[in-house]
Amino acid sequence: MEHSAVDPWSEPEERAAEAALRPSTLEEFEGQPRVSDQLGLVLSAAKHRGTTPDHVLLSGPPGLGKTTLAMIIASEMGVPLHITSGPAIQHPGDLAAILSGLVEGEVLFLDEIHRMSRPAEEMLYLAMEDFRVDVVVGKGPGATAIPIEIPAFTLVGATTRVGLLPSPLRDRFGFTGNLDFYEVDDLQSIVTRSSAMLGVGLDEASAHEIASRSRGTPRIANRLLRRVRDYAQVNNQGRVDLALTRAALELYEVDPLGLDRLDRAVLEAICTKFGGGPVGLSTLAISVAEEAETVQEVAEPFLVRLGFLMRTPRGRVATEAGWRHLGLTPPSSGDNPDLFT
Repeated sequence: MEHSAVDPWSEPEERAAEAALRPSTLEEFEGQPRVSDQLGLVLSAAKHRGTTPDHVLLSGPPGLGKTTLAMIIASEMGVPLHITSGPAIQHPGDLAAILSGLVEGEVLFLDEIHRMSRPAEEMLYLAMEDFRVDVVVGKGPGATAIPIEIPAFTLVGATTRVGLLPSPLRDRFGFTGNLDFYEVDDLQSIVTRSSAMLGVGLDEASAHEIASRSRGTPRIANRLLRRVRDYAQVNNQGRVDLALTRAALELYEVDPLGLDRLDRAVLEAICTKFGGGPVGLSTLAISVAEEAETVQEVAEPFLVRLGFLMRTPRGRVATEAGWRHLGLTPPSSGDNPDLFT
């Protein structure tokens, strides 16, 4: 699938640009006041005691700032940060090598922690509680477990699917922060801050326009800002106004509510090809020439959140609001009893 401007997942080539715009303190971290205040208390208490902070679990959809918060935790505590991910740890030896290389107080950021292998996960339990790992030497009846002490550290785990974490792992985190989608006003502040860092002259109306199409996600807001900047440099000598912002976003197929080409294709297919539904996921994916997983993981969550789409036991159904967003007249409930129930 071509990379969409409103895809919440980070692409490798844009990570350097993202890093330059990340806030470095909790005071600069906008849009999640509850999590910021709670986490600030955890860190302040740890500093007062002179100990490492409790392990932290951050959950929420991609692009909301979990990696940024891990960096802020390390910065606030004045300690190094080691970054890895669940898919990179498939054997206990992988985890043991990382843990044994940590220094006292270091923050270990484990992204996509729900994708770590079960044997490595069981080793992590002991490391989080007792700051030691047991390395097994040999095989069969002669195998011996050698305990290795590791420095006290803070694990920051991040997940987009907290329900996939087993209870024993969730229970070992002292603090859990659930990140929510951002309000438009908060995103507008983020866009304004980022534009100043990028040297883009952005007025309030343009910042609001970008924020309102960003699907509640700072990563998308910053990406759209960079696309508007590029468009302005090519077409208007770098000057940005509301008309140019709208033209740039239209070029990248991002509509006023933040729907992109795939979102509209899914919604249009349900309404025009299948009479509003219900339609199965595999049939829907074939109709829009995409993988079923892409439709399910990329397009559907946002359409459901907007109230344009419902998932029912019989399949996907377009709501009245979804029909009207496309400028179509929805059928009456008598025409299709599966609709609008």
